[in-house]
Amino acid sequence: MTLAEGYNLNIDEMLAADRKHHLHPWEDLATWKDAERFPITDADGIHIYDASGRKYIDGPAGMWAVQIGYGRTEMAEAIARQVTQLPYASPWSVTTSPAAQLAEKVANLAPEKLNTVMFTTGGSTAVDTALRTMQFLNNRLGRPEKKIVIAREKGYHGSTYLAASVTGKERDKSCFDFEDRLVRFLPDVNPYIRPDGMSEAAWCDSKVSDLERVIAEEGPEHVGAFIAEPILCSGGVIIPPDGYHQRTLEICRKHDILYISDEVVTAFGRVGHWFASEDVFGIEPDIITCAKGITSGYLPLGACIISDRIMDRMTGADHDVLFPNGYTYSAHPVCCAAALKNIEIIEREGLLEHVRAVSPLFQSRMAALEASPIIGDARGIGLLGCLEGLTEAGRDTPLDVQRSLGARLDAACEARGLIVRPLINMCVFSPPLTISEAQINEMFDIIEDAIKEVEGDFANAAD
Repeated sequence: MTLAEGYNLNIDEMLAADRKHHLHPWEDLATWKDAERFPITDADGIHIYDASGRKYIDGPAGMWAVQIGYGRTEMAEAIARQVTQLPYASPWSVTTSPAAQLAEKVANLAPEKLNTVMFTTGGSTAVDTALRTMQFLNNRLGRPEKKIVIAREKGYHGSTYLAASVTGKERDKSCFDFEDRLVRFLPDVNPYIRPDGMSEAAWCDSKVSDLERVIAEEGPEHVGAFIAEPILCSGGVIIPPDGYHQRTLEICRKHDILYISDEVVTAFGRVGHWFASEDVFGIEPDIITCAKGITSGYLPLGACIISDRIMDRMTGADHDVLFPNGYTYSAHPVCCAAALKNIEIIEREGLLEHVRAVSPLFQSRMAALEASPIIGDARGIGLLGCLEGLTEAGRDTPLDVQRSLGARLDAACEARGLIVRPLINMCVFSPPLTISEAQINEMFDIIEDAIKEVEGDFANAAD
């Protein structure tokens, strides 16, 4: 039985109800009532199925989330057991075994000196919690003026007010209000856009100087936090130059600025480790935020992991003020049970080791695509990849043409049984961590064929 049948709606009824009543994220309000939806009814392993039963490789793993793949019966059983035993408990007044166990487990998996976990409802609220922690700390220390947050262009941190305010994706700045008084943005760190002839080391020097310049302009006594994704995923899988993370952390330590590492995408195995900050980039942040992969998307959950150094400064016998942050669904016992089972599966099946083993094939197949005349950059790490399009006008290609290229690649892949995520002139992918080498080759065979079709489209248009 399909999902639509189970809820007594045929596909036409489902789409009609969706168009009439359902406002989707990032909706184009000029056409939302007429938008073409992709009705998904089932999923298994790395595949999703549409209403006709056609199978697709889920290139984005939902939304960078489904680490262990779809259709895990033991996840359903663990969730059902907890629902039956204790479906909800107030996080204010009680604790539960799943919440306590998960807090301990996450602390043990995180870098050594990050041992305090506040559970949230997802990535946006985890980021808001991190930023509010900075505000609380500086008020606690008698530094109410030390509140400016430095963030980066192309960074994405969420949709709640503070998280959206520190998000640097230019296309997300629309008709909403943002807390511009408290945020300063650094220029794009993407090595791909560096000037011709500039080495990556020189580019790194320049990007580190950007941070030093903004701190000097604002005054370190006014800067409370620097928030940075280890890899800017929604911005196009941008990997900062070697040494960037360590050097920016040193600058933050020098000026007593909290370093917040947003690992909502990269945590829980995406790059072959529980967390990317320390194991991949060699840094121990003050705060790590995570979500998505913590439950493999089976249920919503996020976490803000705070270092001992920060907790020691916020607490003490001389401080008798509440930490007024939390959510009705913080540490939700069913979500925590799902996270524990998810982590158990990742450990038992050696998925971190698997990611490290198959990543060289994934990255080599992707790098080979750069030979196409319409691909300017093929970049990635672990099971993260991005193809950035390039037409005859190169990097100066008009935005409408860039959007056309991204949309055409998306459509060509979909027609061949692969879902990718188009981002203007880019397509990104981050398949479930369970993907096999044979499935990686199948995925890139589809992408290669799709690129050839789009190459032909542009060549014919030029003629």
